[in-house]
Formats: sequence, structure tokens, C-alpha cells
Amino acid sequence: MGSNATPVDVDQLPGLNTLGVSVARLDYSPSGLNPLHTHPHPHASEVLIVLEGTLLVGFVTSNPENRLFSKVLNKGDVFVFPFGLIHFQYNIGHTNAVAIAAASSQNAGVITVANAVFGSNPPIDPDFLAKFFRLDKKVVEDLQERFQLENKEIKMLSSFDLLA
Repeated sequence: MGSNATPVDVDQLPGLNTLGVSVARLDYSPSGLNPLHTHPHPHASEVLIVLEGTLLVGFVTSNPENRLFSKVLNKGDVFVFPFGLIHFQYNIGHTNAVAIAAASSQNAGVITVANAVFGSNPPIDPDFLAKFFRLDKKVVEDLQERFQLENKEIKMLSSFDLLA
């Protein structure tokens, strides 16, 4: 996706236990993105500070409005993602971008929307997803195949990192 997160949470720094805070450095290549995601543990809000580059950021409110709030951020700009809402960052600049994200949780976790929906294990019934998204079943099956393969590759890389 053209982005990389370097987290500092309770898993990397046990001293954060019970402090209710975690931080991550986010690096984006040109056109890189941090896809639609949310933080489930425990409903963490996030503050994003842009150190370099230009990012389009935003979040979507809950039903029934589903209103998009977005803004273009430049070096030094700050944006807040409210807890529980789906949000994203996208490097719209022509150079690399760097940001720092701080969450109001010692281990905010992340649920990437597309990976959760199309890459779940076991897969969600494609007939259900086709009906829900109003897509042809073949399109859903193609998406499931892509995201399940991507999730397997991520797990393999994570396992390899543990062995190194």
C-alpha cells in the first residue's frame, strides 16, 4: 500500500502498561496510503501529526449520516480521528511523507476494513457479501481471493520476522 507503521505500544515497551497511550511512526511513499481502518481496543482516539509531506486524511461518521470529514495536511498540521470511526491517510504529494500517530490506548490494535471483510478466515459467504455490497458474486470471490492471499503473505512475513 506504500506505507509502513513502526509502532511503540505495550508489546514493544511494557512500561506503557496501564498508561493508556501508544505511538507509531508512519512512513508513506508517494501515493502511499494507510487504508480504511479503525482501532478496536478500547475505542482508541488517534492524533496524527505530519512531520514531512502532504497527506489527505479523513474519517467517516457512524450511521445514518456516514458523513466524510477530510482535510489536506502539510508539515506541522495535526488531525484527530475520533474513537471507533473508520479513517484513512493518503500521501497526495510527490515526495515521501512522515507522520506520528498517538492513540489513547496502550494497545489500540487495528482492523483494516477490506482485509476484515474480504480476507476473513474462514471467508464470509460470498453470496451474502454480493448481496450486501450489491456486487456480482464473481467480483466478491475475486476480492476474497486477493485479500486472503495478501493476509497469508503478511502472516508468513510476520512468522519469518519472529524467526530472525
